[in-house]
Amino acid sequence: MLLRSFLLATLLASPLAATAQPLVPVEVTEWKPVYGRIEAKDRLPARARIGGTLVELTVTEGDLVEAGQPLGRIVDDKLNFQLAAVQAQIEALNAQLSNAQTELQRGEDLLKRGVTTAQRLDALRTQVDVVKGQIDAQTAQARVLQQQQAEGTVTAPVAGRVLSVPQAAGAVVMPGEAVATIGGGGFFLRIAVPERHAAHLEQGAAITIETPAGESQGTLARIYPLIENGRVVADVEVAGLPDSFVDARVVVRLPVGKRMALLVPADAIATRSGLDFVTVKTAEGTEDRTVVPGQHHRIDGTEMIEILSGLHEGDEIGAAE
Repeated sequence: MLLRSFLLATLLASPLAATAQPLVPVEVTEWKPVYGRIEAKDRLPARARIGGTLVELTVTEGDLVEAGQPLGRIVDDKLNFQLAAVQAQIEALNAQLSNAQTELQRGEDLLKRGVTTAQRLDALRTQVDVVKGQIDAQTAQARVLQQQQAEGTVTAPVAGRVLSVPQAAGAVVMPGEAVATIGGGGFFLRIAVPERHAAHLEQGAAITIETPAGESQGTLARIYPLIENGRVVADVEVAGLPDSFVDARVVVRLPVGKRMALLVPADAIATRSGLDFVTVKTAEGTEDRTVVPGQHHRIDGTEMIEILSGLHEGDEIGAAE
């Protein structure tokens, strides 16, 4: 194997006009094209925390949002009535507290003159403390109702793009019902590969992705152990993956094996009359052999073409004419 790698490196580094090296098989990667789907790492619903009427909705599909950004507002009229009732009770208790404190002050004055008893004064103090406790309880209840009103604002759970908005302004929603779905945390490609290729998948392997803008490189980031419907699910991380269309499909080429192949530089092949020829050096001189080219491979920056038939191991390749 080391000898073959040395001969291939010598062939790539030498001009074709120089002394040719014998052709040797080279190990190449077998690639399998599959479809990958662009998905968000985090797909979280923005849920309603209270029930009521969705009176305001400020986003639509495709919008970019920040974490905590308001998306809509839910109003429950019953909370307003309950809060008004609690505030009325607090006002009534404040009036009782004022009267109880006045009675306590009068009792303290009478006790100094010896007109009343200490037991009566203790009862007045207890009455003041009871009213204060009732005011504190009603104030806490008012805060609960105010917090419920504040929870009527639906916020984005994560920064990202709005994928779906199943509700509309004016709709009645229940607690826990999704108002919008947000995709965030970055985007990746999810692929499903036939299980016969599972043994050849390697986490961290380089992956080629074909997009409308051209080819780009990615990394096989995760291989899931659960096989579903005879397919292995894996995630591919790609820098700068477009997120304009989530769940869009793109072609991904996966390394699924290794094999030996005869490779020649792309400029060693000449095409004439629809046939491909490679110049081979023989004992009598040179001759053009008809070949059948196969896949293209890029090795050390040089474009190489696989020869399916027409050449044999040990042939010396000359310059194409």
